[in-house]
Amino acid sequence: MTAQTSDTQTSDAQTSDRKQVIIDFVAALNGGVDADWSRHLAPDVIDHNKIIFGEEDAPGAAIEGFRQQLAAFSIGEPGDGFRIEQLLGEGEDVVARMRVAGVHTGYHPRMPEPTGRRCDVEQIWIFTVRDGRISEIRAVSDRLGMFIQLGWDWPTMD
Repeated sequence: MTAQTSDTQTSDAQTSDRKQVIIDFVAALNGGVDADWSRHLAPDVIDHNKIIFGEEDAPGAAIEGFRQQLAAFSIGEPGDGFRIEQLLGEGEDVVARMRVAGVHTGYHPRMPEPTGRRCDVEQIWIFTVRDGRISEIRAVSDRLGMFIQLGWDWPTMD
């Protein structure tokens, strides 16, 4: 075995381990607000584009953002929740193309009164995984589609 082959195998194993962190995190998110999903996040995780409207801009604030999001939505149909469609990994980063679906049944800072409406949107999340935990999150989602499906007003800059 050459040094290059050994390095590639080590890199492949590390990428596989990082992907598993994301798989485990998403599975735990599907357990809801009371599941042990936060153990997959570094205590000072940085969310570069806020999970939830009004989330504090501070390291670790993503944990409360996820908690609020999970409390606001429930699984309405089989297959709802967080579904990984594709995972790609390179270095410390893992990209997840996902579908996220659920019913707005609880309080949400953007829409305090539950609408009882279902939404299903595609999202792309980029996770940075260090020391076996998610340390950074970047995401792009169909927020306009979500707002339309839920009947929410688009946020203003007031």
